[in-house]
Amino acid sequence: MPSPLPPPSQTALATDDGRPPLPAWARVMTRLLDDLIRIPGTEQGIGLDGLLGLIPGVGDSVTGLGSMALLLLALRRRVPTVILVKMLGNIGVDVLTGTIPVLGDIFDVAFRSNRRNLELIERHADGKVQPSPADFALVVFGICLAAAAIAMPFVISAVLGFSLIRLLSGG
Repeated sequence: MPSPLPPPSQTALATDDGRPPLPAWARVMTRLLDDLIRIPGTEQGIGLDGLLGLIPGVGDSVTGLGSMALLLLALRRRVPTVILVKMLGNIGVDVLTGTIPVLGDIFDVAFRSNRRNLELIERHADGKVQPSPADFALVVFGICLAAAAIAMPFVISAVLGFSLIRLLSGG
């Protein structure tokens, strides 16, 4: 099994254009969530998102927390608004497909929304423009979307549980 930490050379150096590197936690978290274990004979990995996704609600919750952290990092790194919107789209696709049992988990392994969002941050970080109120609003919306991904399995379980109790009790 590969080490969950990237080599120091990938986290300690500045980018080619002199920008400071992204924090090591962002790379480590993304690797854990999206491609922790390589599928033998392929370049594809499986992360905790796909593995824990087999337990209803757990994978979506873990990924939701990761999505929130990356959105906040993008805001701090002055990622342009259009890229924040793209990141929200990735989160939305992950949340919507993640609700489909088994197929959603297979999709998570292929789509890897956190990896996509980290790559967007790497390419577009440290813009010259200060984040606007609209940027903050977009990030808040994204955090709400990620929070919904965390809460959705619990809400669905509660609704189904109460419905089953009502059905069994004849009420």
